[in-house]
Amino acid sequence: MACTPEPTPLLRVGTNLWPGYELLFLARDLGYLDDSIRLVEYASASQALRAYRSGMIEAACLTLDELVLLESQSGTGARLVSVFDVSQGADALLAVPALDRLADLKGRRLGVEDTALGAFVLARVLERAGLTRADIDLVPLEVNEHERAFVEGRLDAVITFEPVRTKLLARGARVLFDSTQMPGEIVDVLVVGTEPLSRQTSQVRTILRGHFRALEYLRAQPEDAARRLARRQGVTAAEMLESLRGLQFPDLKDNLALVDGPSATLLTSGQALASVMSERRLLPRPVEVAALIDASPLRELAR
Repeated sequence: MACTPEPTPLLRVGTNLWPGYELLFLARDLGYLDDSIRLVEYASASQALRAYRSGMIEAACLTLDELVLLESQSGTGARLVSVFDVSQGADALLAVPALDRLADLKGRRLGVEDTALGAFVLARVLERAGLTRADIDLVPLEVNEHERAFVEGRLDAVITFEPVRTKLLARGARVLFDSTQMPGEIVDVLVVGTEPLSRQTSQVRTILRGHFRALEYLRAQPEDAARRLARRQGVTAAEMLESLRGLQFPDLKDNLALVDGPSATLLTSGQALASVMSERRLLPRPVEVAALIDASPLRELAR
């Protein structure tokens, strides 16, 4: 009797609503991913982090600072295998029109997802404003709550990102600070656990290949790609294209330059980021960024 082959285990990838992760959904829509890859959507980065910690997913789309925080807190063995995007304006501090300067935040209600990327951006904002956390009325909110809280007047300002940024700007909010003022510091990455990385290597390569193919499609067919992505983001195709302009998407060659080898760009910028986080007391213990990177799937894809 012939043996029935073992079914391919699922590789579950946690995501939240962010334009930089949307190329994975574009890849799925275009048929570049197979049924062994499951994209699991969460309402916020905090939820995705909790799911990864609890073992509900094998991989996650995170910002680099979230990965650093995750490993500093839990030491899960998560590994960065590729860079999705670098934020160049897509993350921002938005405020009501009456606020002109960062110093005007003193005594104001500031919404932020204080357990994820928002905590790092907040530290940068306060540093630039010459304020401390005690100087503001901090309102902890996960990103799925940002738009409603701001529109309802429960906040004077909010640290948020696309697509909320575009929606609030359309309602008259103003940008007081964004990621162009912290270049190279907000980097979105694909994180995979060490065990699935070793056992499900081909699926990890499938994800990476699908992402890069979707990037090529976006560059070749931007209007059609934007229409496909806009439905999920809850914006128009034109707004989708505008939000993507705030992001830099490295291709396979650029990814290798970012993460592979002793001269990899992300080693320097990532360690500087970790040092800043330690200085701001955002990390319970120091983290060596080089130890968190595994470029082998990218190298195998480039062969």
